[in-house]
Amino acid sequence: MNLDAAMQAAIEQAEQVKGRTYPNPPVGAVILDRDGQIAGVGATSPAGGPHAEVLALRRAGTRSAGGTAVVTLEPCNHTGRTPPCVDALLAAGVAAVVFAVSDPNPLAAGGAARLAEAGVEVQAGVLAGAVAGGPLREWLHKLRTGTPHVTWKFATSVDGRSAAADGTSQWITSEAARADVHRRRAAAEAIIVGTGTVFVDDPVLTARLPDGALAEKQPLRVVVGEREISPDARVLNDDSRTMVIRTRDPHEVLRALSDRTDVLVEGGPTLAGAFLRAGVIDRILAYVAPILLGGPITAVDDVGVLSIAQAQRWQFDGVQAVGPDVLLSLVPA
Repeated sequence: MNLDAAMQAAIEQAEQVKGRTYPNPPVGAVILDRDGQIAGVGATSPAGGPHAEVLALRRAGTRSAGGTAVVTLEPCNHTGRTPPCVDALLAAGVAAVVFAVSDPNPLAAGGAARLAEAGVEVQAGVLAGAVAGGPLREWLHKLRTGTPHVTWKFATSVDGRSAAADGTSQWITSEAARADVHRRRAAAEAIIVGTGTVFVDDPVLTARLPDGALAEKQPLRVVVGEREISPDARVLNDDSRTMVIRTRDPHEVLRALSDRTDVLVEGGPTLAGAFLRAGVIDRILAYVAPILLGGPITAVDDVGVLSIAQAQRWQFDGVQAVGPDVLLSLVPA
């Protein structure tokens, strides 16, 4: 197996645990034996549990000796709740370590240098873009800025409408798109909506499996606004925890969520506009359905743009088909 394919397998491992490892990063690891065959795989356990490299080494057993460890993040070189991953790699006798992204955390960095000093062949940067823009996107942002990574997620018709003229919106996008949303909700730590969405749609805001059952991990549900919501609102049920923040200030909301890493904004056009005007959206995920709705209900309200010269500029960092729909991923230009 070549290194790119092995790293892709490590990325897949990391994606499977995304949202369940914070404050630790969701890391994936693959151990190749001397013949280049996969001997073991692993991904970060919840905080306090074994790291990806340790799990992969355990599964590989004696086949690790003389083999290659392929990891999405530079192996850690510090003792926290668990010993350094570098120690485990050296004890297993791997001949080479390949990783995608260097660890920017000064407490954990230095693993690559220590491995090289011990005679292990080290290679960095394999599929670095796929890892930094994939499983480690939110964690790297939090480490770099100290604030949660905020994604505005919405569904829209091809003409930019979030509902028909009569207010109906279930469903604009396909079952495949909705399943993808639930997968992302299960990986997120919080979902933000406004009181307007609670009044109009009465959403549950849970993450569900394809069979309709609740996912094992549920995000914190956050309702933002100054209006009182009904105690019977479904967002207040026992499926997950709910935080009600009586403010219209996005910065105040994010201060209340400062301990979170990955936050989704799923509110309606008013809330989306407020977060965009405040400049706190780090990524846009737009599920675009091949339908036309017309009418006055747009996906977003005022974003503070009065002329084309003031337009908010974004750039695509991903376009993919999701069933009959298209998912657009954008980041600030």
